[in-house]
Amino acid sequence: MPKPKAIDLFCGCGGLTQGLRDAGFYVIAGVENSPLAVKTFRANHKKTKVWSMDIRDLTPEMLLEYHGLRQGELDLLAGCPPCQGFSSIRRLNGKRRIVDDRKDLVFEFIRFVEGLLPKVIMMENVPRLAEDHRMVRGVRPFLRKLGYVGQPAIFNAADFGVPQRRQRMIYIASRIGPISYASALPCKKRKNVRDAISLLNPPGNTDDVLHDFPEKRSREVLEIINLIPRDGGSRRKLPKEFQLACHLKQDSGFKDVYGRMAWLEVAPTITGGCTNPSKGRFLHPEQNRAITLREAALLQSFPPEYLFSLASGKEGASLMIGNAFPPGLATPHAKKIIEALTNANTN
Repeated sequence: MPKPKAIDLFCGCGGLTQGLRDAGFYVIAGVENSPLAVKTFRANHKKTKVWSMDIRDLTPEMLLEYHGLRQGELDLLAGCPPCQGFSSIRRLNGKRRIVDDRKDLVFEFIRFVEGLLPKVIMMENVPRLAEDHRMVRGVRPFLRKLGYVGQPAIFNAADFGVPQRRQRMIYIASRIGPISYASALPCKKRKNVRDAISLLNPPGNTDDVLHDFPEKRSREVLEIINLIPRDGGSRRKLPKEFQLACHLKQDSGFKDVYGRMAWLEVAPTITGGCTNPSKGRFLHPEQNRAITLREAALLQSFPPEYLFSLASGKEGASLMIGNAFPPGLATPHAKKIIEALTNANTN
């Protein structure tokens, strides 16, 4: 039986595509306008056609014609519309309203749903989108009119074997009947930081450029890092002379900066600043350094051989890794979709 076909809109560096492939999908196409992400995607998904362009310049008809599909034939249309506009971090946890036209790209996803009429859709984003008026009064009612059934749900990636605390919205809607989401793993099967990165050799001479990429820190910053207690230590344990004035305030935000990860816990949310200790709890549990690009990718559940372009340096790669949808969160839910597709084809 041929593999079910999927298209990944806003595919980025390929996290969702990797998760879909691991579940058993044949991802025939991805759409992405970032040259750096496209370069990374192509290096890892050589059999997938990448439409390297602004999605607003692409039409469903172009996809149907190129890929030899008729409307209604595609098994799955998946995608992660840019989430920065909905992010609670950018909004300072709701204290500041951010105007961002990337929020409206969610309607580009819906434009392709209408044009392709896939059997199933799968959309991923930050939890805030689930209650945003664009979703509640726009996207969901429109999909119901097209015959799709399904409700968005919020999941923690750690509950599905991703060694990271990451809350995400997943929205599965179907024209072949209701599809249930995957069940969380038992606690004893969840992965922690030790499971993900403890077997890696110290960076510097491992033949993995993502692990060996050097970090540059001032002497003052290195001294601070050396003083952070091992295995989950916080900057709050530093002597006062090593703490910044802004960090001494009781109500100062971002309390995890210059913190170490703990071996037996999941990592904090891996963000675009994941290799910068001033951006969060991104110090190695024992070694006096920030986590490497490879460690960040493993904590995002990417395969250990996954490639990331360094054409824009460490910061560019960090941003791709932090923005990606963890493959390990996509796979179990994608397997439920394949199960539903198989049942629909045999009935």
